[in-house]
Amino acid sequence: MGLKDIFRLSIPLLRNRYVITFLAFIIWVGFFDQNNLVERHELSRRIEELEKQKIHYQNEIVNNTRRIEELQSNPDNLEKFAREQYLMKKPDEDIFVVIEK
Repeated sequence: MGLKDIFRLSIPLLRNRYVITFLAFIIWVGFFDQNNLVERHELSRRIEELEKQKIHYQNEIVNNTRRIEELQSNPDNLEKFAREQYLMKKPDEDIFVVIEK
C-alpha cells in the first residue's frame, strides 16, 4: 500500500462533515481551548513539583519540632545550640570560628 493509496482512501473521509467537525474539535481542545492539553501537561508537572516540596517541608517541620522539644527539655542543649548557631558567648570568653574547606 503506497502513499497514493492512502491518499485515495483519506479523501472521502476528509469530505465527510462529521470527520471534519471531529478533527476541528480535537484541534480546538488540544491547542486553543482554555484548558488545552499543553497547559494541562504543564500544570500536572507543576503539581508534581509542589507535591515534592510539600513532602520536603513536612519533613522539615518534623525535624524542627523535634529540635524545639530537645531545646526546651534541657538547658544545656539550649546553651549548646545558642553557642553553635548564633556564636553567643559568656562575657569572659573568646570565640574562634574554624571554617573547614
